Amino acid sequence: MEKLKVATAQFENKSNDKAYNLSVIDRLSAKAAAEGNQVIAFHECSVTGYSFARKLSRNEMLELAEPIPDGLSVKTLITIAAKNNIVILAGLFEKDADDKLYKAYVCVDKNGLIAKYRKLHPFINPHLTPGDSYCIFDLYGWKCGILICYDNNIIENVRATRLLGADIIFMPHVTMCTPSTRPGAGFVDPVLWENRESDPTSLRLEFEGMKGRGWLMKWLPARAYDNAVYVVFSNPIGMDDDQLKNGCAMILDPFGDILSECKTLGDDFASAVLTPEKLTQAGGYRYIQARRPELYRDILGQPHASSQKVVWMQNADGKNNNSQQ
Repeated sequence: MEKLKVATAQFENKSNDKAYNLSVIDRLSAKAAAEGNQVIAFHECSVTGYSFARKLSRNEMLELAEPIPDGLSVKTLITIAAKNNIVILAGLFEKDADDKLYKAYVCVDKNGLIAKYRKLHPFINPHLTPGDSYCIFDLYGWKCGILICYDNNIIENVRATRLLGADIIFMPHVTMCTPSTRPGAGFVDPVLWENRESDPTSLRLEFEGMKGRGWLMKWLPARAYDNAVYVVFSNPIGMDDDQLKNGCAMILDPFGDILSECKTLGDDFASAVLTPEKLTQAGGYRYIQARRPELYRDILGQPHASSQKVVWMQNADGKNNNSQQ
């Protein structure tokens, strides 16, 4: 493997405005390519918008979703990749030939679709079908995987993707700045975003604290470190429907160290050069070699009924309005 220069983006998407979101993807991709990046990754549902989908009916979701790879949005992504000579990863809602709905994330280059992944743990809309497989693909000699947002909360998904060969795991998100049982969590007032030019300090205090980056630092470096993988984390910034998100797109190395991170309060990307030697220098590589699966194979594989409850999605009566399908 040779060195690989990768960018990860943050931008303020518009709900159900694919043309606008694709125009931003085009603009940031062109800039990233001009700076020598070979790959750029965007956030979960970066093509369609995300949080607004919690309000949509099945028919509305079917109107929003597209087939992959034959839908207009993926064809447009391929055109953008070809024009800018860069590999692009981006997210959207997918519908298949039987009108099943999925949360999807694609990787494309100038030649077409390289990979497609379906989120294993969707929850934003009750009509979404969970994915049922992991995804490993090749980019410039590097083995890559994808896990979308909540998928990364289940640590077995990260380890499984690593054991399947991933050197890099792309982790597109729409996260942070939502209520939780965790101390310090909560929404961030949209007024702070509106006043970001006159008072960036108050906004940064919220974005950097336990509502935002502080929470991310509790677990994201550990995913990279424990599995000796590069992590490419993408996240929107600004308003996603009625929720404010804090961006914080970053790239971490197999030591769990942050190589590059978006610090601006707007559309931007961070870049880093990935070097193959860290994959075996990092402690996680040695720990993986030292595993004794005979001790826990049956423990990890025992029957289990999956239950997924997202605190901020609960109704006033305390009942969760979305669950695993």
